[in-house]
Amino acid sequence: MTADESHAPRRASLELLRAEAGDELSVLVHERLRAGEDPWEFMEDLPSVDELVVLLLRADNIAADGGARPTEARNYRVLRQIALDYPELTSAVWRLLGSEPHRPWDAAVRADAS
Repeated sequence: MTADESHAPRRASLELLRAEAGDELSVLVHERLRAGEDPWEFMEDLPSVDELVVLLLRADNIAADGGARPTEARNYRVLRQIALDYPELTSAVWRLLGSEPHRPWDAAVRADAS
């Protein structure tokens, strides 16, 4: 396995990762509510718990690779590996790979906007 294809070791069980992601989302929702935002306007913009788990695992992989921003091909391989390591996250991985690019936190949307 090349350095480009390496992936970070599994952090924890999927149940624990989902619990951590749920806590993170709760904090985000709480902060936005305290700022006076209408939940009907922002809830759909937030990632799902599983999407957030995938993003956290992707961030772990990037950190394990020295923090270098991944190329599009490497990003695809990392996300594919996450789906292989955690089959329950496969649909979330595919959503992040482009089936719902309208979401503002999606990396493809941010790249197009800049």
